[in-house]
Amino acid sequence: MSAKQSLGRGFDTLIPTDFDTSILQEDTSRVQKLLITDILPRGEQPRRDFDKNELAGLAASIKRHGVLQPIIVVRHGKLYRIVAGERRWRAARDAGLKSIPAIVRSLQELEQIELAIIENIQRVDLSPLEQAMAVYKLQQQFSLTLEAIAEKLGKAPSTISNMARLLQLPDDAREALQEGKISEGHARAILALKGSPTKQQGLLSCVLNNGWTVRQAEQFVVAAKKGATTQQALIRTASETTLTKRLSQKLGRQVRVKHTAKGGQLMIHFNNEKDLEKLARQIG
Repeated sequence: MSAKQSLGRGFDTLIPTDFDTSILQEDTSRVQKLLITDILPRGEQPRRDFDKNELAGLAASIKRHGVLQPIIVVRHGKLYRIVAGERRWRAARDAGLKSIPAIVRSLQELEQIELAIIENIQRVDLSPLEQAMAVYKLQQQFSLTLEAIAEKLGKAPSTISNMARLLQLPDDAREALQEGKISEGHARAILALKGSPTKQQGLLSCVLNNGWTVRQAEQFVVAAKKGATTQQALIRTASETTLTKRLSQKLGRQVRVKHTAKGGQLMIHFNNEKDLEKLARQIG
């Protein structure tokens, strides 16, 4: 399941109730075939260089399957100028296509959509994934870079980048975040293990089943990135082990262990100075 497929319904919450949602339609009633020769590249396209190998691969795919997602254009005199989808347009041209599916929007429509998304992405009741989906829409609909989106939203580029990365979560982690079972901090820890699905799943399971804090999740990530297997990372992250349970029973108090890069720390709980003196006598 793609991020767009699993979060498409959430995008509806970004649009005010009095907004003309008909301009968002991307169904067959709005898609039309335009001659490739009638289309101009975007003048201020932020991406000036297109990888030749990537374009060749996309062109080959288009020859087999066609253009699956329409490009977005606006009228430019008797021609059209690309708003989003220049890479698809270039690849379709290289593939020898004469026409390409496109959605023609007016500048007024684009301004309304952009303004609605920007205003509503600031809403406090939006989930992290809904915010990420809004960033995705700004990228797709307007070919905006993350830096440009950050400027429009008055946020740091790193904040927008972290927001957008949430769509890269595995499906089950994305679902857990959407349902509030894990926090955004947990999600970022899982993302840090991208490329290691087994370790991502192991970390998610521990957060869900053992109630791990974000700090514990980060400890797991540190161990995993140092080459530890999932099981080894679990042992190094565990705050309670068989040994600490035995100590807890013997001392009658909570005992936890915190693993570090070299060794670790044994943490024994006490209530006050008098209780600390009692603990010292127990140990002595």
